[in-house]
Amino acid sequence: MKIYINGEIKIFENKLTALSLIKLLGYEGKKIALEINQAIIPRSSYENKIIVEGDSVEIINAVGGG
Repeated sequence: MKIYINGEIKIFENKLTALSLIKLLGYEGKKIALEINQAIIPRSSYENKIIVEGDSVEIINAVGGG
């Protein structure tokens, strides 16, 4: 399955949920915003949101500062 993550093509063998993708990419437990096909996905929906071939995923890290 080919998807776009932050503008780069990535290939995965199996179907993914948003949660499994976050875990695979090492973002679990981090403060991020997840957008799939220009729609913000609430954290409560990560486990049920299925990512399909051709989806465009944006992951934005929250950065603190002042």
